[in-house]
Amino acid sequence: MGQDARKGSDSSNRAKRGASNEFSGKNHDVTRQFAWEIAAINVHLQEIRYFWAKALGVSGPQWMILMALADLDQGEGVAVKVVSKMLHVDPSFVTTQSKMLEKKGFMRRKTSEDDARIVQMSLTDKTYKLFAGLASEQEALNNFIFAEFSDRELSEFTDKLAALKNRIEKASLKLTVGI
Repeated sequence: MGQDARKGSDSSNRAKRGASNEFSGKNHDVTRQFAWEIAAINVHLQEIRYFWAKALGVSGPQWMILMALADLDQGEGVAVKVVSKMLHVDPSFVTTQSKMLEKKGFMRRKTSEDDARIVQMSLTDKTYKLFAGLASEQEALNNFIFAEFSDRELSEFTDKLAALKNRIEKASLKLTVGI
């Protein structure tokens, strides 16, 4: 019912704006709706992240750091800078949070042998065991979320989202420098 009311009011708002605005067309409406859908998806993903974080006794951002390490680490550890870039946060934030995670036994921090300025982070066996304990619940949730997609469709959709993310990132940079 809420959506029907929104659509009705949206249609009447479009009619009031008239055709003189070049952005009042269908493409602008779809673009705006897309942005709202992405914003809502982000809110729900954040709720899910906080649920998993709570299961481990960490904060949502700490959960994201652990997940980034799980995805990025190839056995050599991952530099703070790499994790901060992936999460779009300042490296000092990752440093502070990773020290807290290290104290809780979730990760190891080790100075790089090649460059003493670089700290390599890696997950502990404790963390991998905790992740393994959550794996079946996460898989069931992912199966529910992505039930409408075949593996191929999900891969193609993810590729399109990645390309869109890159274009939006470039557009953001253009706005920053004044196009």
